[in-house]
Amino acid sequence: MYKFYETSFKNQTPTLKEKLQSLSLSYIMLICAVAGIGIVMLYSAANGSWSPWALNQLLRFGMGLGAMLVLALIDIRIFMRYAYLFYFFTLILLVIVDVMGHVGMGAQRWINLGFMKLQPSELMKIAMVLALARYFHSSSLQSIESVRGIIVPALIVLLPAGLIMAQPDLGTALMLIFTAGAMFFVVGVQLWKFGVVLLGGLLCIPIAWHFLYDYQKNRVLTFLDPERDPLGAGYHIIQSKIALGSGGVFGKGFLKGTQSHLNFLPEKHTDFIFTMLSEEFGMIGAVLVLILNMLIIAYCYSFALKSTNYFGKLAAIGLATNFFLYVFINMAMVLGLIPVVGVPLALISYGGTVILSVMASFGIILSVHVNRNINIGKD
Repeated sequence: MYKFYETSFKNQTPTLKEKLQSLSLSYIMLICAVAGIGIVMLYSAANGSWSPWALNQLLRFGMGLGAMLVLALIDIRIFMRYAYLFYFFTLILLVIVDVMGHVGMGAQRWINLGFMKLQPSELMKIAMVLALARYFHSSSLQSIESVRGIIVPALIVLLPAGLIMAQPDLGTALMLIFTAGAMFFVVGVQLWKFGVVLLGGLLCIPIAWHFLYDYQKNRVLTFLDPERDPLGAGYHIIQSKIALGSGGVFGKGFLKGTQSHLNFLPEKHTDFIFTMLSEEFGMIGAVLVLILNMLIIAYCYSFALKSTNYFGKLAAIGLATNFFLYVFINMAMVLGLIPVVGVPLALISYGGTVILSVMASFGIILSVHVNRNINIGKD
């Protein structure tokens, strides 16, 4: 199916028919499968009811799927052309959030649009990747290897990360930094610069500790010793481990998870939904979800490697890394391998902006794949 496209339309803009033929159906089916598991688990989280989470998630996924397909058919050069504009627009939204954003669960992270609450930090994960991809696409290796050459991309990362940390949302800020780090590595930033940043970060830990909120300090201390406050800060992770262990190999069965359905497991529809899934479907179900997510990530990186234009390659790598961080951080968090940072399991956890932004990311990655043979010159 791809041979005719690759040989006859190299460096040419493909027609709509050719774009549709180039869509990866297996990739789309994997995404639908993971999202379907999420909807089933949200149905279970509500004790066998479509409301309040499962139906909303289904509708949002449908909207996201439509957006993904539309974005997949857009010329990749359009994303590059408006990358900076989208970045600055999203940066303004972050400023609005910090000044007059909607407060929920002790954090100021949303803009209330009436019909939904928009979380600009999720949009920034896409905007930052596109802005960095455009900057590096237009830069030379000599510029990137110089200290002056990484000042601008560093600011592209640090400005939104600082605004997001002020909300406060340390988990999302760290995801931005780690995603950017992967892109910096790919474009050829020398390893010694990463070493300097890492050393500087380690030296700043005692200072940064004093600027953390009390709940953030409690999360770190609880990670080190969950038993220090079993009915308070340590309650989440202790209950999560109990639910994970009680599921065994095959699980307790659909709608039969005791920790979740007796409300011992907190945030079962968002951050700890993987724990609930593991309790009901056991290690078999958990491994299946992990494999499906790893296949999606493998497809994303494969599309990036096949792209002949540098902007598309970097954009796909950045967005794929962002999705990988969703999966890795959430699963490691509920297993007690890292502190609880409030990162959802994308496509499975309940959340409007998250699922729409992730589906938009998949759409851009598909666009990179569809337009993989288009030659994009430097600005």
